[in-house]
Amino acid sequence: MSTLFIKNMVCNRCIMVIENELSKLNIAIESIKLGEVTLEQELNPKDREALEAALIPLGFEVIDNKKSRLIEQIKNTIVELVHYQNNESKSNLSDLLSEKLNHDYNYLSNLFSEIEGTTIEKYFIAQKIEKIKELLVYDELSLSEIAIRLNYSSVAYLSNQFKKVTGLTPSYFKQIREDKRKSLDKV
Repeated sequence: MSTLFIKNMVCNRCIMVIENELSKLNIAIESIKLGEVTLEQELNPKDREALEAALIPLGFEVIDNKKSRLIEQIKNTIVELVHYQNNESKSNLSDLLSEKLNHDYNYLSNLFSEIEGTTIEKYFIAQKIEKIKELLVYDELSLSEIAIRLNYSSVAYLSNQFKKVTGLTPSYFKQIREDKRKSLDKV
């Protein structure tokens, strides 16, 4: 068994694309989740080279560097938290990341800032703003329900943060409904 870390694998569609490519190459998968593929056996150099050649044109990359893997795990944890778990977790982000990744949050924070040129908090906020945009476009939840789902203390706080990041109020964004959303790998 071996584990590969894949850069830019941030959604369920990405998982399907990776599964498809591994299947084409007859590489057996033990399990797959955002950013991470566990294979039934270690890849030989020829298969690894073929996999990397197949993934790069699709916008994915196998990550070998330990620090880069950790950055990708931070991003994937945040994406999963914001976009796939309805923010049921009431623990704070720093505790969640430290616990899940088995590293001190200060180390994770400094590493992320150094490599990404932004803070974990700003990345987290950017993901939340994209989720708010998605929910506003779907028009199934009120702003109050969105605030609750994304663990905002109030609608006013959500609105202020949304305006600070996008330059628009949530209600104005909802009115214009232009393509203001970014794909998750571009956030």
